[in-house]
Amino acid sequence: EPIEKEVNPHLLPGELLLCEASTVYKYVQEDGSNRGTYGKLVCTNFKISFLDDDSFLENFGRSVRDNFINITNTFLILTFLFIFAVYDEKKKLLTGQLRKYPEKLIIYCKDLRVFNFCLRYTKEEEVKRIVSGIVHHSQTPKLLKRLFLFSYASAAPNNTDGRNQTVMFETLEDWRDELERTKGNVKYKAVTTNEGYRVSEKLPLYFVVPICISEESILKYEGRGIPIWCWSCHNGAALLKMSTFPKEQDDSTSQMQKAFLDGIYKTISKPPYELLKMDDLSSSLPSLQDIQTAYTRFKQLFLIDNSTDFWATDVKWFSLLESTNWLEIIRRVLKKAIEVAECLEIQHTNVLLIEESATDLCCVISSLVQVMMDSYSRTKSGFQSLIQKEWVIGGHSFLDRCNHLHKSEKEEAPVFLLLLNCVWQLVQQYPPAFEFTETYLTVLSDSLYVPIFSTFFFNSQHQRDTNKSGESLKTQSGPFRFLTVWDWCVQFDPKALAFLNNPLYAEKPKPDRSQRKTARFKHQRQLSLPLTQAKPSTKRGFFREETDHLIKNILGKRIGKFINSSDEPPNSLREFYDSWHSKPVDYHGLLLPRIDGPEIKVWAQRYLRWIPEAQLHGGGTIATAAKILDLMEEVQSLQVKMDEEHSQAVSGDAHSVPMLRNSARLSSLFPFALLQRQSVKPALPTSTWKDLEDEDDLVKRDDEFVDLSGDML
Repeated sequence: EPIEKEVNPHLLPGELLLCEASTVYKYVQEDGSNRGTYGKLVCTNFKISFLDDDSFLENFGRSVRDNFINITNTFLILTFLFIFAVYDEKKKLLTGQLRKYPEKLIIYCKDLRVFNFCLRYTKEEEVKRIVSGIVHHSQTPKLLKRLFLFSYASAAPNNTDGRNQTVMFETLEDWRDELERTKGNVKYKAVTTNEGYRVSEKLPLYFVVPICISEESILKYEGRGIPIWCWSCHNGAALLKMSTFPKEQDDSTSQMQKAFLDGIYKTISKPPYELLKMDDLSSSLPSLQDIQTAYTRFKQLFLIDNSTDFWATDVKWFSLLESTNWLEIIRRVLKKAIEVAECLEIQHTNVLLIEESATDLCCVISSLVQVMMDSYSRTKSGFQSLIQKEWVIGGHSFLDRCNHLHKSEKEEAPVFLLLLNCVWQLVQQYPPAFEFTETYLTVLSDSLYVPIFSTFFFNSQHQRDTNKSGESLKTQSGPFRFLTVWDWCVQFDPKALAFLNNPLYAEKPKPDRSQRKTARFKHQRQLSLPLTQAKPSTKRGFFREETDHLIKNILGKRIGKFINSSDEPPNSLREFYDSWHSKPVDYHGLLLPRIDGPEIKVWAQRYLRWIPEAQLHGGGTIATAAKILDLMEEVQSLQVKMDEEHSQAVSGDAHSVPMLRNSARLSSLFPFALLQRQSVKPALPTSTWKDLEDEDDLVKRDDEFVDLSGDML
């Protein structure tokens, strides 16, 4: 029976109710029994919500993402993947204008959730409004300033606590501090040439280049053909990136560009710079189109809307998984990062990553190399600062690659998600080395589509700054006050935040003063040494040896034959890889991922979290984490008892570890779903299942539901 109680959605500042429909039936997506619940389906300029008694009692919608746990009945407008209408039990993809209104809606989301709604018992006028509203607001191309980001920024107070330690790299001082931290200031300098975006709108206001490059060189070709610094290794070798010139050029222009490059090399090919290895990522890694195609196939394996489909794919799971090529792309990207790490760490060679715009695969490889080689990037604040430096300020086209405006699918590609998948491989292989957890990476991937924060909604710093200057609807003056995604307290309460921090993180011990002074003196001495006889002559100096090859590449001619193929790594790379893995792991030193065969795994938490059949009752990584948190809480309580100032107990701190009793009954879907539903058994053509049923009635019994919402929220 439909509910009689009136329930209304909680609206965020700037959120508007656009349309709604009562007496909508939401199916429980686990079997064909048509079980579910009645409620109201509402569409706003931010989200689609299904409101029933349960969601009302949970104070549904009281925060940006419903406090991280109560998200079973809502999905954001920007997460829409596609919508199917059901007419007489036949599915049809909904696009554009509707002639006939459906009996059912099946909505697929980018975070791989699937929602089934029945509209048979809904009034015809309400069906028209809600279906037309959902299709229009989820699929129609938008203007940038029509995103909810601007509505929220103009209406919501900016009340963050200000404790965010992420370096934003929006000032010259931030870049100088990073040079100082990595000891890169001996050979590189932060420049202000692009202030006012007079060089290029694609470049950030401030960036770092080799110290002897002049301002005129940067201005001449709008920053193209200029090596831009990413990071410096402890031995002085640096990681750089460079965008190429347009491929279609006439002869006179090509000659001018060649002369320009020659001038750069003559200026820079002298001490203290070292050897250079160039890597054209467009030749040695899959194209963006290949990445998009592979991920499209891959995510189809997880868009499951009923148990029958799940068990049908389960029979041929591994062959389906292999055919997508997604894990192979992850393996190739990790192998490329290992190649770069070997050049920097062992060969003491600078690496220049080359790409057309230097804002896609360059971002992936440079970020991975820093996570593998710099323990600071494995802390939460360090990783966030890395994303700011390489991706947000570095000019990755989040708006186009995520297709937030639904304008062009040709530009769409899951490049940032590819990085998170690669980082997850390292996190699950070396958990103590990371201050953050896989849950942190999962919610970070979800945040790509939360239009509350400006972090992932612009193509460049210039686009953000240009659109930031606008009048607020509330104050009628001043620029928009965008929030950053790194203010996690906006999305999650303190207890939920505990799941983002790794309780087993092996924090780097702080050396005493004498050790610090010794290390610093030795490092500066090494940097000040001239080029030794063991190194080649200056004829093979920085940029010199491969100048002609690089020019050919920049002018549009592929030089793949001069670059080692990622499919056939040199013997030195294999020796480097095997040698490192034969030694004990230093969690604060270099980390190399295992990439052989089945070592590359599926990120189960992200891709399986909404599928009830895939959950493990009382198992999975989250149950392990819950047990660890329980033990930590017990240790803390014992410490409190031993403490003389027991009145100031740790349990009263805002950052205390939450109490998770009965954690053995947690599902592996926690904390993204609390519903622990029994999976429907497959129809096996053997007597195996019947034998199990006769021997044990556990398979017939619903797993008990543990309501932790009172403890957690």
